[in-house]
Amino acid sequence: MQTDYRLLTPTTNMPNRRHIQVAEEIQQIVSYLIQRELKDPRIGFATITNVEVTTDLRFARIYVSVMGSDEERKDTMTALQSARGFVRHEVATRMTTRTVPEIQFKLDRGLEYSDQINRLLNEIKVAEATTADEAQPATDDAVSAKDEA
Repeated sequence: MQTDYRLLTPTTNMPNRRHIQVAEEIQQIVSYLIQRELKDPRIGFATITNVEVTTDLRFARIYVSVMGSDEERKDTMTALQSARGFVRHEVATRMTTRTVPEIQFKLDRGLEYSDQINRLLNEIKVAEATTADEAQPATDDAVSAKDEA
């Protein structure tokens, strides 16, 4: 018997209502656990951004965004990996499903990437504003020089 390890993505099977409900419920439970019940000091400012489940609901990939340095991200992911058993047990007690998915945590760098793009766009905007300000007085000086002549 082969296990279906494919995660539901837009390129594979479209998730049905049950898959979406399970993923959302797992996201809410794990978010609560990270905020309130996991007492590991290595866990920094972590946010659950997405949960994907397999078609047979046996595996769940939980995407975590961590704000902070690379060292803090690494420590947070290590702490979450070591807490997988506790998290799965808590998910099992709070959900009413026959099977509870195996949990896998993945670092989500999407927010970090969008923040970097936003900073670059702001730098370009500031650079354009400063070049426009520098160019405008030069043209004003040229106009006033013509008026004087």
